[in-house]
Amino acid sequence: MLAVNVITLFPEVIRAYLSASIPARAEAAGLARYRLVDPREFAADRHRTVDDTPYGGGSGMVMKPEPLVAAVESLGSPGRVVAMSARGRPFDHRLAVRYSLEPALTVLCGHYKDIDQRVVDVLGADEVSVGDFVLSGGEPAALCLIDAVVRLLPGALGDHASASSDSHYEGLLSPPSYTRPPVFRGRAVPEILLSGNHAAIAAWRQMEAERLTAERRPDLWARHQAGIEE
Repeated sequence: MLAVNVITLFPEVIRAYLSASIPARAEAAGLARYRLVDPREFAADRHRTVDDTPYGGGSGMVMKPEPLVAAVESLGSPGRVVAMSARGRPFDHRLAVRYSLEPALTVLCGHYKDIDQRVVDVLGADEVSVGDFVLSGGEPAALCLIDAVVRLLPGALGDHASASSDSHYEGLLSPPSYTRPPVFRGRAVPEILLSGNHAAIAAWRQMEAERLTAERRPDLWARHQAGIEE
C-alpha cells in the first residue's frame, strides 16, 4: 500500500478529487491510503498565520517554515517528501514510476508567492514541477502527480495493458484512439483498425506513435532514438 499524504491549505479541493474514479478505487482496494493535513493546525498564533512578507522585500507572501515542517513531522513516517514548485525538476513518467515504488509519499502544496526554502532544505524534499507555467497554488499540480503515481500501482487500473499503451510509458506518445461509430461527420476510422489483422494494427500504432513523437516532441524522439542506438 502507498500512503499518500498531502499538506494543503485547501484539503476540500484534494479530497473531492481523490474521492472519485481511479484514486478512489485504489483506496477502496487497499492499494493507496490518503491523509490530508492543513498546516494551519500547526500555526503558533491564534490567527493561525501560515504566511509572512518575504525577506529582502518584494511583492507577495511566503509560507512560513514552522507550520509546514510541523505538519510533515506530525505524520511520523512521511516517506518521500515532494514540494510542488515551478522551479522544480520536471515531473515525468519515469519519476511517477519511482514514486509509485515508495512506501509513503508526502506532497507539499504551496500557496501565495512561495514557500520558505528552509522547508525544502530541512525535509530534504524533492522540488517538482508539472510544467513551465505558474499556478495560484500547488493543489492542481499535486493532483496531477498523485493521479499519475496511483494509476501505476498494480491493480489500480484493473488492466495493465491500459497503462502500458499510454503516452510516455515506453518513451513515445501514444497513437490516436478511435471507437464507435465507424464514421463521424464524414471522418472515418482508419481502415486498418477495422481489419482484424492484429499484427498490422500493432505496426500502424507503432508507426503513428513514432510519427507523432517526432512531430510534437522532438526531445522525446531524440531520447528514444538514442536508446535504440545504445
